[in-house]
Amino acid sequence: MNWIIALSIGLRLLGVGYSVLLLASTRDRRFGFLTLLLTFMTLRQLLTVRTATTGVEELPGLVVSGLTLLTVYYLSEYVDEEDAVKARLERANERLRGFRKAIEHAGHAIFLTDPEGTIEYANPAVETVTGYEPEEVVGENPRLWQSGKHDDEFYEGLWQQIESGSVWEGELTNRRKSGELCWIDATIAPITEDGDVDRYVAIERDVTERKERELRIEDQNERLALLNNTNEVLRDVNRELVAASTRAEIEAAVCEQFASAELFDVAWTGGRGLVDGTVSPRSCSGADVDALDGHIETLCATDPTPIEAALDASRPVFTEVDDDLAGRPGESHCVVVPLAYRGAEYGVLVVMTRNADAFDLIERDIFAELGRTVADAISAVESKRTLAADSVTELEFQLTGIDEPLANVAAELDCTVDVEHVGGGDGDRVQYVTVADAEPEAVSEYAAGADGVDAAQHVYTHEGRSLFRFSLGERSIVATLAQYGAGVESLSVAGTSGTLVAHVASSNDIRSVVDALQTAYDGLTLVAQRERERDVQTEAGFRKQLAGALTDRQREAARTAHYAGFFEWPREHTGEEVASMMDISQTTFTQHLRAAENKLFAALFDDAVTVS
Repeated sequence: MNWIIALSIGLRLLGVGYSVLLLASTRDRRFGFLTLLLTFMTLRQLLTVRTATTGVEELPGLVVSGLTLLTVYYLSEYVDEEDAVKARLERANERLRGFRKAIEHAGHAIFLTDPEGTIEYANPAVETVTGYEPEEVVGENPRLWQSGKHDDEFYEGLWQQIESGSVWEGELTNRRKSGELCWIDATIAPITEDGDVDRYVAIERDVTERKERELRIEDQNERLALLNNTNEVLRDVNRELVAASTRAEIEAAVCEQFASAELFDVAWTGGRGLVDGTVSPRSCSGADVDALDGHIETLCATDPTPIEAALDASRPVFTEVDDDLAGRPGESHCVVVPLAYRGAEYGVLVVMTRNADAFDLIERDIFAELGRTVADAISAVESKRTLAADSVTELEFQLTGIDEPLANVAAELDCTVDVEHVGGGDGDRVQYVTVADAEPEAVSEYAAGADGVDAAQHVYTHEGRSLFRFSLGERSIVATLAQYGAGVESLSVAGTSGTLVAHVASSNDIRSVVDALQTAYDGLTLVAQRERERDVQTEAGFRKQLAGALTDRQREAARTAHYAGFFEWPREHTGEEVASMMDISQTTFTQHLRAAENKLFAALFDDAVTVS
């Protein structure tokens, strides 16, 4: 065998070994085919060794062997390059799968649309944002969930921006498949290729909870502003009420506070007449009197008038009138506030504004509270004037069959009831009365089930007259008088008839007191009206009268007990110790002290009816 054949066989064996090695490492079947082919070629070469005469005949076989070996080499390079490409494709596909997985698991709704806006792809989050499943929206247009809250101009601006290649970001109000509204934070971006828009991608995030929270905060801020406005009005008015000492000052201060506030223009107070019901202004701020007359005429053009409606229903009435009270013609927004306190009517407060939102910036219920507060203040100052006045108007009424707790006691038990004192921890609801011609047990038994009597305690009985402490409900003739600043001089009812004498400060509205009583009690008739000078006892006079009533020993016992702390709690000295200071027995000291206390309390309480 010459060297040509040997070299050819060697190359073929080398190719077989190389191919087997590549087959083992790559598991590529193409190397298996080459291995098989080279093996047969090598066997053929070995078989031709015996018949070959010269090595020249094997030169073509040697070239084929070399080419075969090169084929194996280049195939291995091709396989390596192919594997590298596959690896790159695999990594790219893995990234794409990751992107798709991220899109499909994103919490935001993501859409892909064609240039016309038709949806080509939608991720699963679309259902949580729109209520539609992805399959339902593919092929549809996003107009599917438009709510109608945005006008055509809004959408035209959106399309102009994204068609120009710019990104649009903003907030949309959409309507879910269920029909409920939702707020969406949206980003719409164009996807361009060679400068032309190929498609659009939209990302939408449901911000309904945040938006509702913002709306709640806005509502709370509005309520806070409302509360601040309300508190400001109340604070200013209450401050003026505390400083006022007369009804005229109260009404003028309230009108001034409203007229000077930014929200309002004019405020005035007035009352309706007892006979014809005409409205008469008493105080006004923010307008001249001439314009006020025309305003009242316009306000009272309806039947019933807003003033009648407010007073009859005891609640504020909001209305609109056309006038020029504020200095310029136009529609005025008014509230008519009844000034009423526990059944007593003191007229109305009318507040007017040209600001249509003014009454929405203050709690409307506050006007009802304000009306009661002003009426309460008027009642208080008139009560003080009655108590402090040197001259009073004495009103005498005849009572016949009236429906009133004490009168009902007298009528039911056929006895005589006299009011001795009014006042206590519950104000005018506590009345001390004496009952004659009836057993205390019968009075207590009747009072236990009587309407308008909350409690009745028997205090003592002396010479056929029993003293009771009655706690009455809101409806009593004494309470009605107190509401109008009137005091009870005497009240006596025997059976079904009786007499009431009341004192009212001459400067108070006497007519309103009489009207209130006669409206509340049908069986009440005014029989006399007299002007009287009140006997006012000074502090010095009271001291002198009391000192004259006490003996020296009684005065000494009271003074020593006072300075020794006998009346303190706990006591600084006992009765025995105070008696020792006076060099008398404890029994004698107690007798002198009790006698002094009895004379002191008699001076305080043994007058006619007093109202505390």
